[in-house]
Amino acid sequence: MKEKFRNIFYIFGIFAIVVMLFTFDMDYGELWANIRRAGGWLPAVILLWVFIYYLNAWSWYAIICDGKSARVSFWKVYKLTISGFALNYATPSGLMGGEPYRIMELSPYVGVSKATSSVILYVMMHIFSHFWFWLTSSVLYVFVAPLNWGIGIMLAVVVGFCLLAIYFFMKGYRNGMAVRALRMLSHVPFVGKWAKRFGEEQKETLERIDSQIAELHKQRRSTFYISLGLEYAARVVGCLEVYFILNILTTDVSFFDCILIMAFTSLFANLLFFSPMQLGTREGGFALATGGLAIPSAFGIYTSLITRVRELFWIIVGVMLMKIGNGTGKIKEKNEQETE
Repeated sequence: MKEKFRNIFYIFGIFAIVVMLFTFDMDYGELWANIRRAGGWLPAVILLWVFIYYLNAWSWYAIICDGKSARVSFWKVYKLTISGFALNYATPSGLMGGEPYRIMELSPYVGVSKATSSVILYVMMHIFSHFWFWLTSSVLYVFVAPLNWGIGIMLAVVVGFCLLAIYFFMKGYRNGMAVRALRMLSHVPFVGKWAKRFGEEQKETLERIDSQIAELHKQRRSTFYISLGLEYAARVVGCLEVYFILNILTTDVSFFDCILIMAFTSLFANLLFFSPMQLGTREGGFALATGGLAIPSAFGIYTSLITRVRELFWIIVGVMLMKIGNGTGKIKEKNEQETE
């Protein structure tokens, strides 16, 4: 990636950090008191994400490699994973900041079409795993929490929504989504003309990307399920964060409760995807989720606060990593161009 483009992403990340520092819903004295209250659990929460990002990176790396020798190292992919998520945390609609950055950084190593298809496939897998997580959590709720008519109806809606989304995702995996996505964007105000022009100019590249997406599901099933399994595992491991934080406040909480809290909170936050850095949505989700399990809602607010601190830490790390270990990849880019 050219340095000027990297600097744009870097400046955007710095801006996001400043915004987050000024959007905590408490003064810094109270914030520091709550952090001190966390004690040794806060480092545990932060270090947990070293492993979660490892699973995320491994899932993406499996798509890039597909059983073959990689043209890019795993640790490069790991670095781009952390930086990409740092940008996504700070971007309204979630998946708008980190993905272009990943594509531009990865392209010199594997080529533009491979970088684009791998990022699209990984984003699809990341979202796909969320629907499976919400679906299995809904089933889990039936066995570990009390039911009533209201909750039963809500669970039925969630299950139906997840099954419908899984169906459309599987259809997208079979046929590809790049061309279809550009066609849909061509009808959207403000970006419609650009999408139509881009689709016409890059028709061959987009069709190649769609063929690579379809190939992953049809001919490379092992890679597909390895990537999906790793992403789903990252969702489940992420529930340990809630378990660690709630154990600061009470010992009367199980890991299964934390899975349900995390599932509801992530679903609630994603339904309000337009909120930058999920400001307010996560706090509300945690409060509602804990309240629904007969856990004091104040515990949910405290959980959201500590996760916000963890998030800020990793955003800072991700932004700093943008300036570290940036090889040019020019030799590999040249080789890629010769083979295409």
